[in-house]
Amino acid sequence: MTEKFQDKFVLQRLPQNAHESLRAWDAADEYVLEHIETLNLPQTTRILIINDSFGALAISLCAFQTYSLSDSYLSQQATRLNFAQNKLPENAVTLIQSLESLPHNLDLVIIKVPKTLALLEFQLLQLRSVIPENTQIVVAGMIKILMPSVWNLVERIIGETKTSLAQKKARLIFATCNPNLPTPKNPYPIRYILENTNYEIINHANVFSREKLDIGTRFFLEHLPTSEKFNDIVDLGCGNGVVGLIAAKKNSSAQIHFVDESFMAIESARENFESAFKNRMAQFYVDDGLTNFASNSADLILCNPPFHQQHVIGDFIAQTMFKQAKTVLRKNGELWVIGNRHLNYGVSLARFFGKNNVNLIAQNAKFQIWKAIFLNSDV
Repeated sequence: MTEKFQDKFVLQRLPQNAHESLRAWDAADEYVLEHIETLNLPQTTRILIINDSFGALAISLCAFQTYSLSDSYLSQQATRLNFAQNKLPENAVTLIQSLESLPHNLDLVIIKVPKTLALLEFQLLQLRSVIPENTQIVVAGMIKILMPSVWNLVERIIGETKTSLAQKKARLIFATCNPNLPTPKNPYPIRYILENTNYEIINHANVFSREKLDIGTRFFLEHLPTSEKFNDIVDLGCGNGVVGLIAAKKNSSAQIHFVDESFMAIESARENFESAFKNRMAQFYVDDGLTNFASNSADLILCNPPFHQQHVIGDFIAQTMFKQAKTVLRKNGELWVIGNRHLNYGVSLARFFGKNNVNLIAQNAKFQIWKAIFLNSDV
């Protein structure tokens, strides 16, 4: 990155991968920092960074009065880790969760375009209520993700835009706040009635399949197990919590644990569970998978693993979840996983749990459901 901002910083991605080949920043981060360097901003400048993946922008701009907003627990943990690795005080930047209030009187807002357009819409609507007319707004991303829908959204909510030249396949969008634009109604969270139930499902902006039940989850729900031996059930990577919700319905005496790294996902899951079960308790964790679960603490883990992190596609997160599940399950505990057929999770599960302990429960033209039983820690 630029010598002024990034010459001596060591940056790491999370979750950690022993064979990591990707950087903890991209060309859009570099482009933003080069632009800011030309502005000669005073240290009193109040900066809000939105969707900083692993803290590259926060660390580079920590000399200013900087805030960093994210819906990702992993992103915030990576920012803390990278501050520590570079011997910088963590409190040099204020970290904000996605559903918290934004700071006022901002001079500069930097937005890295997220994977979910709905999340960008929510964040722009948040900004409208706090930014003065003269706030500088820079939207940054790689050209392949800066679709016309991004431009249209920024212009509809914030105001007129101008664009930079492309640089290393990255581009910047400069937006001017127009206070005369009508403020659109914030459509989030979105609500719908879960099919074949009376449950109202609440989905915040960054939750997968916000407007209806997706076909993979529908297939999973049709095959969720019921057993008196399930005392502790974990909905791992829970999203809006629909899987854990139906598991709770099918296993009325079980304790349900919801885990996701998205603050919006966990809030959605909490609201959905508390609406469905007025007098039943559950546990909710914003975390890096099962990192902080005790060993031998779950009887059933239900998982629809993500196959992307931000804009990067891969199965590394799924592999990490399978490894964690093996540690957390009690003896004879079960991990149930759904995935697209081409992912063939049965092979990976056999590597962790042993071939004889993995069974295909159901499949259709698109999805497979696998069950892995934990029998031997030496597999």
